Amino acid sequence: MPYLSRIRINPLRADSRRLLASPRSMHAAVQGGIPNPPEHDRTLWRLDADNPHRPHLFVLTTDKPDWTHLVEQAGWPDADGEHYAIRDYTPLLQQLAPGRSFAFRLTANPVQNTKRPDKPTKNQQQRTEAGQTRGFRLGHRTAAAQLGWLLTRTPRWGFDIPTAPGQPETHDTKGENPHDVRITTRQRRSFGKEPITPKEQHVVMNAVTFEGRLRITDPDLLAARLLAGIGPTKAYGCGLLTLAPLTERA
Repeated sequence: MPYLSRIRINPLRADSRRLLASPRSMHAAVQGGIPNPPEHDRTLWRLDADNPHRPHLFVLTTDKPDWTHLVEQAGWPDADGEHYAIRDYTPLLQQLAPGRSFAFRLTANPVQNTKRPDKPTKNQQQRTEAGQTRGFRLGHRTAAAQLGWLLTRTPRWGFDIPTAPGQPETHDTKGENPHDVRITTRQRRSFGKEPITPKEQHVVMNAVTFEGRLRITDPDLLAARLLAGIGPTKAYGCGLLTLAPLTERA
């Protein structure tokens, strides 16, 4: 049974600052709350810092977790209020139906595969010269490319993103985005990976947060993406798609 958790983080504590600054450290803290963590480290999590004074950590698990260690390490262990909330995810999955709309939030690492990078790194150049035939995974760096990555892939994920209110269905946007989605944060991160190997000594990622409105086209495909995540670097805070009811418009 899947569970979605929300944990309050106190950004003023030393341990909190370490977790907030390091996706690798946060990943380890997340794994520490799961009795039977998945073999391939694909627990989905996302850090939402809309309010930098009260960031929240969201985690999707297959077993019921215990976040006591995170509250003690990075929360307000002696304060009043709800330190963390754990909700059964099944009722949301049962609400998925063709044509239904939800507000959504997704933090993802938009990437492309290419065999010949325009500006190869030293390691990429060496691998190309050695005759590597497998392509390289490169991150999209511009907001336009990152948004295009999302919009071109939604059919395979079981939803589409409708035109924003006030925008005609077909018109000349002159390069503007007519869809009901926006990028709220963009962060390029580079950090050490453990264990460090000669093949990949660092993880480099572009964490991009998308917010908007989606319309379900295939409930089964969407359910699969909600549970398995979207895109690469899931262990480091990317891939978690969350839905919320629309209160003002459908």
